[in-house]
Amino acid sequence: MICDQWDVVVVPFPFSERAGQRRRPALVLSLRDFNCSGHTVMAMITTQTHHPWPADCHIQDLDRAGLPSPCIVRLKVFTLDNRLIVRCCGALASQDRESVQEAISFQFHSAESHVD
Repeated sequence: MICDQWDVVVVPFPFSERAGQRRRPALVLSLRDFNCSGHTVMAMITTQTHHPWPADCHIQDLDRAGLPSPCIVRLKVFTLDNRLIVRCCGALASQDRESVQEAISFQFHSAESHVD
């Protein structure tokens, strides 16, 4: 399956504490042109907030994202083979996209790149 940037998809995630995996939502970060290569760059979507990470972004428009309960985009970034994408369940609304873009910009751009 080839997805667009900002799509919310369902993918298999391995458990870190035991064997096996579970289907979880993820956010597509890479552009469709890149995704056509057979792989997609994604970020984790989770309901777990008891151990917050820097730049966690609360998703405001859950209906548009296709999510049943409050979630955050966590910048736990990974690349996945497109054949493992189970389905697309929605897409981020514009205000949620802006929030994630700001977090990415803040976390991945050095202070030196902002100097004139």
